[in-house]
Amino acid sequence: MLPCSLSKFSNTPSYAIEKSLNFVIPIVVLLCIGVVYVMSQRAEGIFVNFILIGVATITTIYWVRVLKKMLKNVKPKYTAREAEVKNWVYDLIKGENQFVFVAEVPGPDDKIMVRLIEGILYIRGTGGFSKEVRIEGSNQMKISEFKYRNGVLTLRIT
Repeated sequence: MLPCSLSKFSNTPSYAIEKSLNFVIPIVVLLCIGVVYVMSQRAEGIFVNFILIGVATITTIYWVRVLKKMLKNVKPKYTAREAEVKNWVYDLIKGENQFVFVAEVPGPDDKIMVRLIEGILYIRGTGGFSKEVRIEGSNQMKISEFKYRNGVLTLRIT
């Protein structure tokens, strides 16, 4: 399989693979044509030449399709954005009649939106960041304190 590097700023590492396959496929085709030519020069009889050319053509078509399938199948398991969301962690500290919620949320202070509705904490940041966290036992509670500093959100729910 061809090597591929996933950059934080690139969602499609297959672009580099496409570029390399644009060079590999013609080389494979030319090699097959060269082998067929050499074999046909050494073979005796027109019938043998046609058989060799047919086999080489079928083989070339097969390998070109395999290389194209490799290109389609090489996709990252998840993009950089999905990796950040999957690795998102938060702390929920339960006290007497209150919760303290702490998490990293991307965006400036004025773009952070937080709501507590029927025991579910909805958090929205910038760049499409959106999370829902179920907080058991907070159905009648409200967010009493909101702090956001250096990308860290701290909520007091009472």
